[in-house]
Amino acid sequence: MEMHALKAHIENGRVVLDEPVNLPDGTELEVVPIDASTAMNADERAAFLRELDAACDEADAGQLVDATDVLAKLRARA
Repeated sequence: MEMHALKAHIENGRVVLDEPVNLPDGTELEVVPIDASTAMNADERAAFLRELDAACDEADAGQLVDATDVLAKLRARA
């Protein structure tokens, strides 16, 4: 199941999602408060999610670069 971060807020001491979700009843979620000093704004979050989707598409197409190869090339430059 593909899962994206869900945006929510606290209302009367309860977590309230800001948009509808298509999850079955009983689905467990882990809620982690965002540190406002390091949180992305809406535009940054949208750009990040676009890049993440593009990266997933590249991975699905087999267009990956092995991290070991990248690290070896970086070490060779030093």
